Amino acid sequence: MRLLCAPPAVGRLNEAGAIRIMLYGQAGADERGSAGAAVRNVIRKERLAPALRAWDLLSIAMSVMAADAAGQRKESPDGWTREFEMEIAVSDPVFWNAAAGMLTGMLGFLTTDRWVFRFIAGGAAPQPPAQVFVPPENSVVLLSGGLDSLSGAIDLAAQGSRPVAISKTVRGDGAKQVNFAASIGGGLRHFQFNDNAKVPVTDDTTQRARSIIFLSFGVLVASALASYHAGAMVPLYVCENGFIAINPPLTGSRLGSLSTRTAHPYFLAQFQDVLEAAGLRVEIRTPYATKTKGEMLKKCADQPLLQAFAAGSTSCGRFQRYNYRHCGRCVPCQVRRAAFLAWGVQDTTEYVFEALGRDDSDHAGFDDVRSVGMALAAAKGDGFDEWLGSALCWPQIQERAALNEMLRRGLGELGALHVKYGVK
Repeated sequence: MRLLCAPPAVGRLNEAGAIRIMLYGQAGADERGSAGAAVRNVIRKERLAPALRAWDLLSIAMSVMAADAAGQRKESPDGWTREFEMEIAVSDPVFWNAAAGMLTGMLGFLTTDRWVFRFIAGGAAPQPPAQVFVPPENSVVLLSGGLDSLSGAIDLAAQGSRPVAISKTVRGDGAKQVNFAASIGGGLRHFQFNDNAKVPVTDDTTQRARSIIFLSFGVLVASALASYHAGAMVPLYVCENGFIAINPPLTGSRLGSLSTRTAHPYFLAQFQDVLEAAGLRVEIRTPYATKTKGEMLKKCADQPLLQAFAAGSTSCGRFQRYNYRHCGRCVPCQVRRAAFLAWGVQDTTEYVFEALGRDDSDHAGFDDVRSVGMALAAAKGDGFDEWLGSALCWPQIQERAALNEMLRRGLGELGALHVKYGVK
């Protein structure tokens, strides 16, 4: 699949063999897609002046999001791996063409697709406003509306930090993102963005590339902060528990990107390499890389605040499918429920499928529950290290011994959940 992603001014609107994605503009025709107009408007409204290469990175991320939506995995030869040829307009095509191999490797790991990039001139970075607003904060934290990012932002505020909170608005989570940001540390400066990537075909829903846009939003704002303009390195906090970040394949059928890699340490290391090559002084920090979700909750610095908001956070991988309710049985839901159990705080979240161990016609299709059960059985029968296999074999992964032990404890939390519900 070939995509041409550029602002309207680039022209080439009806090029044969390519899906035209209008960056920072409207599609203008049914056969075209679009992305980014709303982001540009937010930046203009807030009078921010991000770095040019941060804008380029955002253009690349939005183009990837459009491709991820347009490419139908079921139509690929193996039912999963897709091939993309991306032509993207940026402000510095010479640099990005030189860095194309880094992007190919990073996205190949993240999505298990094949990516080819070519960059052209014509990228649209809005002109800085006459009166630029330079936020005084010196760090950024991603605030998704999930339980981990909530707990992490609470910890940062308790430590005396006042990061700018960055959210990617997702239907069902926008209001809680605003509420969380307003309640942490007396209120954090908060920006909500949405790439609004729309394609002229039926959307593929696997969304394996989604973390690149969230990170790019964070980089964009980080490069607009006062400390960045003063020449400092700006921390970008990704507060994700280590177990779900590595997301070890539970069974042999969940290898590769069948288990999502949105915050995998190898992917984040590759993303950091891109930032460094681009001269973007933003450092990704993952303070909970060696913590389980239960450990994050137990050690959160403001327990009353966390307990007040925890049940209202979102963890479910099928949240929209179940009318903005937690299904209770996908892997993220099981990790969430196990964390509450380890935390020792009553979980008042409403789950569509509360009884994990029930086996009847109303509770059929528990594939993820069976997968966790199989992982627990394999770790018990063949040994934990045999079950874990090559999950930590990737280069650039640090603290392997600590990660190994964290994964062992995380699997133990899931085991306690299955015991509680009598899963067999």
